[in-house]
Amino acid sequence: MKYTRLTKEQFEELNQEFINFLATQSITAGEWKEIKEQKPEVAEEELDVFSDLVWEGVLSKVEYLENIAPQHMYLFKVDGSQLRLIGLKIKVDTIDLTTKEGFGWLRDNLMSDEVELFNADKTLEADKNLKLFELIVQGSNITKGDLFKYLEDLIG
Repeated sequence: MKYTRLTKEQFEELNQEFINFLATQSITAGEWKEIKEQKPEVAEEELDVFSDLVWEGVLSKVEYLENIAPQHMYLFKVDGSQLRLIGLKIKVDTIDLTTKEGFGWLRDNLMSDEVELFNADKTLEADKNLKLFELIVQGSNITKGDLFKYLEDLIG
Protein backbone atom coordinates (compact mmCIF):
# COMPACT_ATOMS: atom_id res chain seq x y z
CA MET A 1 0.00 0.00 0.00
CA LYS A 2 1.39 3.35 -1.02
CA TYR A 3 -0.60 5.69 1.22
CA THR A 4 -2.94 4.91 4.12
CA ARG A 5 -6.26 3.15 4.10
CA LEU A 6 -9.27 5.38 4.12
CA THR A 7 -11.18 5.59 7.37
CA LYS A 8 -14.53 3.89 7.87
CA GLU A 9 -16.18 7.32 7.56
CA GLN A 10 -14.37 8.03 4.29
CA PHE A 11 -15.43 4.66 2.89
CA GLU A 12 -19.01 5.44 3.85
CA GLU A 13 -18.80 8.82 2.07
CA LEU A 14 -17.34 7.10 -1.01
CA ASN A 15 -19.72 4.13 -0.94
CA GLN A 16 -20.98 4.62 -4.51
CA GLU A 17 -17.44 5.09 -5.82
CA PHE A 18 -16.37 1.87 -4.06
CA ILE A 19 -19.30 0.01 -5.62
CA ASN A 20 -18.22 1.33 -9.03
CA PHE A 21 -14.62 0.27 -8.27
CA LEU A 22 -15.78 -3.28 -7.49
CA ALA A 23 -17.91 -3.28 -10.64
CA THR A 24 -14.88 -2.44 -12.78
CA GLN A 25 -13.39 -5.66 -11.45
CA SER A 26 -16.62 -7.56 -12.17
CA ILE A 27 -17.30 -8.07 -8.45
CA THR A 28 -21.00 -8.05 -7.60
CA ALA A 29 -22.48 -7.18 -4.20
CA GLY A 30 -23.00 -10.86 -3.47
CA GLU A 31 -19.45 -11.75 -4.47
CA TRP A 32 -18.10 -8.92 -2.30
CA LYS A 33 -20.01 -10.25 0.70
CA GLU A 34 -18.61 -13.73 0.02
CA ILE A 35 -15.05 -12.38 -0.35
CA LYS A 36 -15.32 -10.51 2.98
CA GLU A 37 -16.52 -13.65 4.74
CA GLN A 38 -14.35 -16.31 3.11
CA LYS A 39 -11.24 -14.42 1.97
CA PRO A 40 -10.79 -11.46 4.32
CA GLU A 41 -7.19 -10.95 3.13
CA VAL A 42 -8.46 -10.41 -0.44
CA ALA A 43 -11.06 -7.95 0.87
CA GLU A 44 -8.29 -6.08 2.73
CA GLU A 45 -6.26 -5.86 -0.49
CA GLU A 46 -9.24 -4.45 -2.38
CA LEU A 47 -9.78 -1.82 0.33
CA ASP A 48 -6.10 -0.87 0.11
CA VAL A 49 -6.11 -0.63 -3.69
CA PHE A 50 -9.24 1.55 -3.61
CA SER A 51 -7.70 3.77 -0.90
CA ASP A 52 -4.58 4.30 -2.99
CA LEU A 53 -6.68 5.16 -6.05
CA VAL A 54 -8.64 7.75 -4.05
CA TRP A 55 -5.44 9.26 -2.62
CA GLU A 56 -3.83 9.41 -6.10
CA GLY A 57 -6.88 11.24 -7.42
CA VAL A 58 -6.92 13.74 -4.57
CA LEU A 59 -3.17 14.34 -4.53
CA SER A 60 -2.94 14.83 -8.30
CA LYS A 61 -5.26 17.86 -7.91
CA VAL A 62 -3.48 19.54 -4.99
CA GLU A 63 -2.29 23.06 -5.75
CA TYR A 64 -1.81 24.51 -2.26
CA LEU A 65 -1.09 23.20 1.23
CA GLU A 66 -0.92 25.02 4.56
CA ASN A 67 0.64 23.94 7.83
CA ILE A 68 -0.21 26.40 10.59
CA ALA A 69 1.12 25.86 14.10
CA PRO A 70 1.19 28.22 17.11
CA GLN A 71 4.61 29.71 16.25
CA HIS A 72 5.03 29.08 12.53
CA MET A 73 3.22 28.88 9.23
CA TYR A 74 4.35 26.94 6.15
CA LEU A 75 2.46 27.67 2.95
CA PHE A 76 3.13 25.50 -0.10
CA LYS A 77 2.31 25.91 -3.77
CA VAL A 78 2.62 22.98 -6.14
CA ASP A 79 3.87 24.32 -9.47
CA GLY A 80 4.49 21.44 -11.85
CA SER A 81 7.47 19.59 -10.42
CA GLN A 82 8.33 22.54 -8.15
CA LEU A 83 7.19 22.95 -4.57
CA ARG A 84 7.28 26.58 -3.50
CA LEU A 85 7.34 27.43 0.19
CA ILE A 86 6.54 30.67 1.96
CA GLY A 87 7.19 30.34 5.67
CA LEU A 88 7.05 32.54 8.67
CA LYS A 89 8.09 32.19 12.25
CA ILE A 90 6.85 34.24 15.17
CA LYS A 91 9.50 35.39 17.64
CA VAL A 92 6.95 36.17 20.38
CA ASP A 93 6.20 33.14 22.57
CA THR A 94 2.78 34.36 23.66
CA ILE A 95 1.35 34.52 20.13
CA ASP A 96 -0.59 31.51 18.84
CA LEU A 97 -1.29 31.61 15.09
CA THR A 98 -3.94 28.91 15.44
CA THR A 99 -6.23 31.35 17.25
CA LYS A 100 -8.23 34.27 15.89
CA GLU A 101 -6.32 36.64 18.18
CA GLY A 102 -2.95 35.28 17.05
CA PHE A 103 -3.90 35.66 13.42
CA GLY A 104 -5.04 39.22 14.09
CA TRP A 105 -1.70 39.94 15.75
CA LEU A 106 0.07 38.56 12.68
CA ARG A 107 -1.95 40.76 10.35
CA ASP A 108 -1.02 43.84 12.39
CA ASN A 109 2.66 42.89 12.84
CA LEU A 110 3.49 41.04 9.63
CA MET A 111 6.26 43.39 8.61
CA SER A 112 7.73 43.82 12.11
CA ASP A 113 11.01 42.33 13.38
CA GLU A 114 9.00 39.84 15.45
CA VAL A 115 8.00 37.97 12.28
CA GLU A 116 10.61 36.16 10.22
CA LEU A 117 9.53 35.56 6.61
CA PHE A 118 11.34 33.21 4.26
CA ASN A 119 10.74 31.36 1.03
CA ALA A 120 12.27 28.47 -0.86
CA ASP A 121 11.74 26.32 -3.92
CA LYS A 122 12.30 22.59 -4.11
CA THR A 123 12.18 20.32 -7.11
CA LEU A 124 9.94 17.35 -6.49
CA GLU A 125 12.12 14.55 -7.76
CA ALA A 126 10.61 11.08 -7.77
CA ASP A 127 7.00 10.77 -6.63
CA LYS A 128 5.37 14.18 -6.26
CA ASN A 129 2.14 12.76 -4.80
CA LEU A 130 4.04 10.82 -2.14
CA LYS A 131 5.81 14.02 -1.03
CA LEU A 132 2.48 15.85 -0.85
CA PHE A 133 1.03 12.96 1.15
CA GLU A 134 3.96 13.21 3.59
CA LEU A 135 3.22 16.92 4.07
CA ILE A 136 -0.43 16.09 4.82
CA VAL A 137 0.60 13.41 7.32
CA GLN A 138 2.84 16.03 8.97
CA GLY A 139 -0.15 18.33 9.48
CA SER A 140 -0.65 20.23 6.24
CA ASN A 141 -4.13 20.85 4.88
CA ILE A 142 -5.18 21.22 1.25
CA THR A 143 -6.37 24.79 0.59
CA LYS A 144 -7.29 27.17 -2.20
CA GLY A 145 -4.08 29.12 -1.59
CA ASP A 146 -5.50 32.48 -0.52
CA LEU A 147 -2.92 32.94 2.23
CA PHE A 148 -0.05 31.86 -0.04
CA LYS A 149 -1.16 34.30 -2.77
CA TYR A 150 -1.52 37.14 -0.26
CA LEU A 151 1.98 36.66 1.16
CA GLU A 152 3.47 36.04 -2.27
CA ASP A 153 2.15 39.43 -3.43
CA LEU A 154 3.42 41.04 -0.23
CA ILE A 155 6.98 39.74 -0.37
CA GLY A 156 7.21 39.72 -4.16
